[in-house]
This record gives sequence, structure tokens and C-alpha cells, in this order.
Amino acid sequence: MESTQWRSYFRDRGIPNELTKSYVSYAGSLQKKNLPVIFEFEHLSLLLGLNIEPLARMIASPSSFYREFAIPKRSGGKRNICAPHESLLLAQRWILKNILEKSEVHVAAQGFLPGRSIKSNALIHLNSKNLLKMDLRDFFPSIPMSWVINVFKDCGYAPNVAYYLASLCCHSEALAQGAATSPALSNIILKSFDKRLTRLANKCGLKYSRYADDLTFSGETIHHSFSGAVEKITAEYGLAVNKEKTRLKIGHGARVVTGISIQGGRLAVPSKFKRELQNEVFFIRKFGLLSHLSNRKISNPNYLNSLLGRVSFWLHIEPENEKAQLARKLIMDTMKI
Repeated sequence: MESTQWRSYFRDRGIPNELTKSYVSYAGSLQKKNLPVIFEFEHLSLLLGLNIEPLARMIASPSSFYREFAIPKRSGGKRNICAPHESLLLAQRWILKNILEKSEVHVAAQGFLPGRSIKSNALIHLNSKNLLKMDLRDFFPSIPMSWVINVFKDCGYAPNVAYYLASLCCHSEALAQGAATSPALSNIILKSFDKRLTRLANKCGLKYSRYADDLTFSGETIHHSFSGAVEKITAEYGLAVNKEKTRLKIGHGARVVTGISIQGGRLAVPSKFKRELQNEVFFIRKFGLLSHLSNRKISNPNYLNSLLGRVSFWLHIEPENEKAQLARKLIMDTMKI
């Protein structure tokens, strides 16, 4: 609505003139940012398409609307996932589309953004002589709800509305590993963090990028004390580096960034990944699917879909690779049988 329409709307409902001015100013500031106007709780329930009672329960006790489970990490151990119930997930997707996706993030952030991916993240460091990789510990759960509230306040929302929105995005007073809004919120919240690390990297003649909790620095020379400077800045933001995962690659050796090799002037899938995948495809071709599954004692009903996903990743990185193309054809032909 235009400001005149808002004034008429509030006047028709008997809202005092002084309060109307405040409401119109509030609505105008949000509309200038192309953000949805949310006045209070009932208004939010209408926008989300949720009844008042279930929405109130979600805000009062968001943890009750998650299913918790653990999945194995590639590096060992388990990662705890909090999957939101469908009603909460719908609310999070509305917040993501209508509010969070309209916020600016730093150019160094490469994850969960249109046009950015593990591929664009790796490209930044292509052919780098030295490489430093660092990992943030317990990334999403380390970002408290108070920071999330501030994101919505900075958008221009009233404190009570900012609290409602933040509650729908959090679990146990922090970002949830599994909420639809967590990746976008982390990128927004870490904008100044990315800015400081970029400034530090530039000062040392390095390149910097972040994909979720993975920090990558590259350049001609990386001093052994550089990681300490990164740890200090990280601590100032209430976060912590997982020192066990810090890797400094100097001189010869493999160069892999977010699962992609950056050596040889082009991006490539690591040799081990290709070799293991080609072995699977070879055995299917030689023995047939059923015999292969029996010989390897594979009981996963989604085995072929998993293989196809791995081949698709290979082709995403190396679209002209003939071996990957042949592997995809064999898998797809096998799925038709």
C-alpha cells in the first residue's frame, strides 16, 4: 500500500492520528526495502497462512516442532540434525523467500546463494601455490537467537515481530542444523566477519572464501602464524575454529577445496572419488546389478540413485569427461531394467 492508503486504512479502523503516523512510517520503511509489512502476531499468522494457536505454540516452544536425529560425517563422528515439522518448515520457507533472500551478504560467502556453490568456491583458489583450510566448530548451534533477532530488527521490524520471526528460525535458542532459514541467516550474520577476514587476507596478499563453516585462504605465501590471526578474529565473533581440521598445504601435494581439486589449471573431481566410482560401475557392467549387490552385501534400496548422484556431481565439475558420461549412461540404463 501507499502511505495515503495506509492512513485511510488506519483511520477507518479508528486508530488515533499519532499512532497512525507511527504505523505509516513503520510500513513505509519496510516497503522501501521490498519487505513484507508485519504489524503484530495476528498479522503474521495471516501472512504465513497459519492459525493463531499452532503459530503461538511454534513461537513459544519451537524445539517441540523438530525431529532430531544424527547422520555420519565424512570426517568421522556424527552430525546432529534438527528437521522441522512440515508446518514450521512452511513458515521458514516463507521467511526465507520474502525476507532473508532480499538481504545482502559478503562476496566471500559462497554457500547457499544463487550463482554460488562449491564450484564457485573452488574457482577462487584455482592454481594457488599455498592453501589454508579451516573449519568452524558447531557452526549453526554457535549462532545464538539474540543475533537472529538483531537480523530482523536491522531489517526494520519491531522488537516483538523480530522475536516472533527469530523464534521460528531457531532451536534451543540457536540456529538449527536443518532449518530452511539457517544457511541464509548465517551468511547475513557473518557479513562483517567475512569482511574482516577478507581485509586480513588482502593485507597478506591472499584470497579468502567461506562455504558455510569451511574457511579457505590461498596465495603465494601463507605464514605459519596466519591461522592464529584468523582464530583471534573468529573468537571475537563468539565462534571457534576446530583446530583438528586446520590444514596448511605448502608446495607439492593435493589441493582440494570443498571436495574439488584445484590443480592443473582446471577444476576436477579428486582421483580417489573417480576411482571408487568407476570400480562400482565396472562391477555392475561385469557381473550385473543383482550379483554386484550380493557380492558386496549392499542392501541400500537407493544404491543406484546414490551412484547417479555421485556421477552427476562428477559431470557438474567436469561436464566433458567421457568416462563420467559413460558411467551415467550405464547407471540410467540399469535403472530402466
